[in-house]
Amino acid sequence: MGGKKRVADVVLFIVMIILAAVFLFPVLIVVMNSFKSKFSIMGSPFSLPNSDTFVGIENYVSGITTAGIGGAFLRSLFITVFSVGVIVLFTSMTAWYLVRVKNRFTKTLYGIFLFSMIVPFQMVMYTMTYVVTAIKFNNPVGIIFVYLGFGAGLSVFMLSGFIKGIPLELEEAAEIDGCNPVQIFFGIVLPILKPTAITVAILNAMWIWNDYLLPYLILGTGNKTLPVAIQIAMQGAYGAVNWGGFMAMLVLAILPIIVFYLFCQRYIIEGVIAGAVKG
Repeated sequence: MGGKKRVADVVLFIVMIILAAVFLFPVLIVVMNSFKSKFSIMGSPFSLPNSDTFVGIENYVSGITTAGIGGAFLRSLFITVFSVGVIVLFTSMTAWYLVRVKNRFTKTLYGIFLFSMIVPFQMVMYTMTYVVTAIKFNNPVGIIFVYLGFGAGLSVFMLSGFIKGIPLELEEAAEIDGCNPVQIFFGIVLPILKPTAITVAILNAMWIWNDYLLPYLILGTGNKTLPVAIQIAMQGAYGAVNWGGFMAMLVLAILPIIVFYLFCQRYIIEGVIAGAVKG
């Protein structure tokens, strides 16, 4: 039995190595090509840089100066930080209400949140763009509430699963001590929710930071976020693309979110497991 288990572990380890290589290969190709000249990227995208194709940080310099990456970076940072904060705050309160107040309304509302998780974005993007423009939410502040709407389904689902495992006696004891619902939530519930709340924040931060289509539809080219700025700046006349600058800007765009993920990855695993088990 022990020999079979060891064989199974070895096979699983090999499979995991292969999957990791498959997922990392495109990223390595982007990093490698960010140091090569434009024509060598087109001719041999999978070859390593050599003395003839290596251009140092030239692609990074040209990409930064062309893309206007500074303003786009700050705009993406503003939208991501405030969107994540709004999502975590409002969905945690909503999840707490849906779990603690059991009636037909809360059950229906919870079902709507679950249904929103399975509706493809492409199904609603045209009507959503029209409504957002009509109510003047097509700006960096308004898009924060659009992200709240699209991120609420998964966030409420994960937070509800964790809240079901919080003993109700803690809240009842706080209520006996004279706490109102706001004090109970911020003083008792939210601190206990920290692992899952951090998980929700990380998942939404990675989505919002890397999102291209929603900011492009709502903000257009006037208030470009980082992905939109990179795409537009690197696109030249007659379909020509500055592939070197494009690769360099992609590397700079994914670096912050990779560092953020590596720093917080243990919270993702803890939060997902906690929500799944307690739900």
